[in-house]
Amino acid sequence: MFPAQGGGMEAVTFFDKYVKTVQRTDTIKYTGKVTAVKGLMIESRGPHSVMGEICRIEIAGGEYSILAEVVGLEDNVVRLMVYGDTKGIEVGDPVVASGHVLEVPVGPGLLGRVIDATGKAYDGKGDLAAEDFYPAIASPPNPMERTPVKKRMVTGVRAIDSLLTVGKGQRIGIFAGSGVGKSTLISTIARNTNADVNVIGLIGERGREVMDFINRDLGVEGLKRSVVVVSTSDQPSIARLRAAYVTTAIAEYFRDQGRDVMLMFDSVTRFAHAQREIGLATGEPPAQRGYPPSVFDMLPKLLERTGTNAKGSITAFYTVLVDGDDMAEPITDKVRGTLDGHIILKRQLAQKQHYPAIDILSSISRLSKRVSGPCTLKAAQTVKRWMADYAQQEEMILAGVYQKGNSPEIDEAIDKHDAIEEFLCQAETEHCTIEDTLQRLSVLSGVEIPEDEFPEMPAGARY
Repeated sequence: MFPAQGGGMEAVTFFDKYVKTVQRTDTIKYTGKVTAVKGLMIESRGPHSVMGEICRIEIAGGEYSILAEVVGLEDNVVRLMVYGDTKGIEVGDPVVASGHVLEVPVGPGLLGRVIDATGKAYDGKGDLAAEDFYPAIASPPNPMERTPVKKRMVTGVRAIDSLLTVGKGQRIGIFAGSGVGKSTLISTIARNTNADVNVIGLIGERGREVMDFINRDLGVEGLKRSVVVVSTSDQPSIARLRAAYVTTAIAEYFRDQGRDVMLMFDSVTRFAHAQREIGLATGEPPAQRGYPPSVFDMLPKLLERTGTNAKGSITAFYTVLVDGDDMAEPITDKVRGTLDGHIILKRQLAQKQHYPAIDILSSISRLSKRVSGPCTLKAAQTVKRWMADYAQQEEMILAGVYQKGNSPEIDEAIDKHDAIEEFLCQAETEHCTIEDTLQRLSVLSGVEIPEDEFPEMPAGARY
């Protein structure tokens, strides 16, 4: 096919990206026209399209265009949600179908980059160097092909690495009300984890917090091995919704390369709010507390895409904004029942300046026993037992009603309380190696933890 001059294979490789571009180009152009603009919804007559297809609305005589996604079909009426502002759209504007659903450019060149909900560069550093395209919406791995979770994932957060151990490929929810420290905890994990790659989705965040997170929380070194996907709270609901899928698709790409990926998703609640807005706009009836049925259908489909497959792993931390601190709230309850564990942040601990404000006794990692050694597990259980004994009698202890000597177990819990509090508190910038965490746990609990229970750290890891 190419001249054989000792570089035939190089020529094939060089032209691969052009061949893929031609293959993705639809040679038949389907068009329609805008017939109505109803709030968030654009209605058009045509074009011939399918659900989820990306279309382009040409504005001001074709001077510029805006992307939109097909979210509803009825006879020859196509309902679309735009990825930007509806300002300037008028009846009669052409609507051109792209012939494909939302796809994400992927490749090693994504590392260190910030991208938007459509997979385009958002950081002003030029176009992304894409090796391939992954569909934003995909199916979870076959359950029969998932490899078991056997190894510990280090987070760099002492309370988690000691008492709520997380495995590679596990999915954990971080549940809290507003202002209790979810984003701060996520940033600490991003800086200190021993994962190969961080993929971070900032879904529905305040615009101010984006640069704060990248510059202050993540830092230059953290960004080098991270991909950040951003869709701020002022962007349309379809952009916030699809940013969640783009984040997951990028994590899937790195997993398919055999990497151990840390996915941090902030937050699931705003993803659910975005789908609620779309569902109600398309005529879905509200069900539980105003959420349409599609929200509860989409949540497990998104969350199940992470975890392990035959090639690599995605360890996922999903933050959940608990409305009114109500743990029985529908989104909270649905996510907690789907994931492999939950970390609950308590407002009372935050008010006492106890950070991270993790309520150890209310939190659980369902796979901690599988990835912890027997001595580590015994040490953690000892500390948790002291914490439970103290919590059971805390009111009597603080009121001075309890008399020391009545119960040896409670006496021991009182003696250990201050040391446990000091162990669990960690400054945002404090760097905690897994060796230091397990050694301090050993001293605190009185249980010797042998070095063979320390996780192996990959070459070049921060620890």
